[in-house]
Amino acid sequence: MTQTWLVVVDPQRVFADVGSPWGSPMFAATLEPVRALAATLPTIVTRWVPAPDAERVGSWRAYFDAWPFADRPADDPMFEVVPELADVAAVATVVDAPTFGKWDVVRAVTGEAPDLVVAGVSTDCCVLSTVLAAADAGATVRVAVDACAGSTPENHRRALDAMALYAPQVTLA
Repeated sequence: MTQTWLVVVDPQRVFADVGSPWGSPMFAATLEPVRALAATLPTIVTRWVPAPDAERVGSWRAYFDAWPFADRPADDPMFEVVPELADVAAVATVVDAPTFGKWDVVRAVTGEAPDLVVAGVSTDCCVLSTVLAAADAGATVRVAVDACAGSTPENHRRALDAMALYAPQVTLA
């Protein structure tokens, strides 16, 4: 039987703080659903962290030109997991990646073609990028809709609609 994993994408201060340029107004509503899922499944928590300048390639240089506020060391407090989920992260496998999609670092933990339940932020960026890459690689993915937060409610809905197009590899739950 295939192991089912919960993947909580980027539950970090930079995405939770509504004062942050990347803060999601939906983030707080995801905390309890994430906690409930983490209580029942082995959990992987991902963190987006910037690659050091010398390791940035291609469009990532332009990205940091557009978002200079985020050009900080990986250990900057804004990249910490939010305090409300610190206990979840303490017993989870925590992986870092300098990319929107987290499939490569998740696959290193789960192996090929796992069964995933995906939650996190933002639905319209890192969640979408992770889900589509995982499904394309053969993972079975269920997106926990109430445990995801978009940059806006409209962008959240559009990302969910896009992911729904990938059934049966991706389902919304």
